[in-house]
Amino acid sequence: MNPFLSRQLIYPLQEKLLNRPTFPYLASLEKTQWQSRADIEALQLQKLQTLLKTAKEHSPWHARRIEHSAINLENLSIEDFRRLPTMGKIEMQLHGQEMMWSDVPGGSFRYTTGGSSGSPLIFNFGRARQASDAAGRIRARRWWGVNVGDPEVYLWGAPVELNKTDKIKTIRDRLLNQLVLNAFEMSPENMSAYLTAIQKFQPACIYGYASSVALLAGYARQHNRSLSLPGLKVVCTTGEPLYPEQCRLISEVFNVPVANEFGSRDIGFTAHENSHQQLLLISESILLEVLDADGNPVKAGEMGEAVMTGLCSQAQPFIRYRTGDMVVLSKDADKDGRGLHVIDEVVGRSTDFLIHQDGSIVHALATIYALRETIGVEQFKITQEAVNDFEILIVTNPLWHAASLTVIAEKFKARFGAACTTDIQLVDKIPTEASGKIRQVVSKVSPQF
Repeated sequence: MNPFLSRQLIYPLQEKLLNRPTFPYLASLEKTQWQSRADIEALQLQKLQTLLKTAKEHSPWHARRIEHSAINLENLSIEDFRRLPTMGKIEMQLHGQEMMWSDVPGGSFRYTTGGSSGSPLIFNFGRARQASDAAGRIRARRWWGVNVGDPEVYLWGAPVELNKTDKIKTIRDRLLNQLVLNAFEMSPENMSAYLTAIQKFQPACIYGYASSVALLAGYARQHNRSLSLPGLKVVCTTGEPLYPEQCRLISEVFNVPVANEFGSRDIGFTAHENSHQQLLLISESILLEVLDADGNPVKAGEMGEAVMTGLCSQAQPFIRYRTGDMVVLSKDADKDGRGLHVIDEVVGRSTDFLIHQDGSIVHALATIYALRETIGVEQFKITQEAVNDFEILIVTNPLWHAASLTVIAEKFKARFGAACTTDIQLVDKIPTEASGKIRQVVSKVSPQF
């Protein structure tokens, strides 16, 4: 598809038919990013006030909390807002139905997090949140010279994207100039085919899980697969921490800069690196607090937990939501003059690759998806001890059902083959690593190309 037609006609028509205000919101983001930090924070406070009023009217669980905290919504300040207790995944699991605005304009849509933190979550979102994610990502791509309709390759693996393999989905991808490659099937044969497909497609941007893109780049280097991609401007990674050695490898193989994206299924698109490798928050859509262990704000340059409020999360509000990510806010401003907040560092959640009995490489998120919709799973850890041998530790909450043990085991067999065995243990606590962090997926089996 001609990029101009895709940009000016196909994509806007799709968003209009789906009743998503993506392009109006994008137009506002293009303007507000150049406002001063003070003006952006004033906009955040205004949107926060609207969100809290909406939550008080339409979300009973939030309404009780707002009333109990005695917040003055007509004269709201950030200091008053911080009287509202934080919330986490367990509250979303146990009280999600009471948080929902069932008649939110545009409708509410059920979604499930990937659970890479070990705490899978089912929640609902609306059109405003969808528009925020899409518009924020489009704006960030434009920082790198990539616009709507330019050809993009997605090295992706979420079932939402990959299960819809019918003709309509294929046509839609082509009309939007998008090529989707399965990050859950990284066998040597597939990686060779992926490199051929990328060479033929000539993308302006490659987007995918950090570890998957690095694995593909490593395969290309090991097998002396040189690529000629004159139109490629950037490789954007997401879903996991991007380590320096991965960044160097990807940049050298694809001969373009690498830009990391920070986000999650529950909060959505959160931040993206600019051309100066600064990670910029989508401040118009997300209010980020960085708190210490006692719930107090830390200074810029100090590490704390990212507690976020989704300013476009009206369908099921995420208000003072503990993400579990540790971040450091920067003392610096955006070097291009935007007023957006800058994040110095994200201590994210890493995942390993797992090995199928046929030798192919399976992304860790494929197993996370086997657990993510299991009601009652509060935390988990998956360890591949050997090929066909998995240990799964699960911390449950009151919604757990014993029948889920069989369901989980069958899902692993479906993914790894009938010979796959799962030792599922219900535990009170997941042990931490020496660093104090919990690795949710660990493989003790090395991949072989």
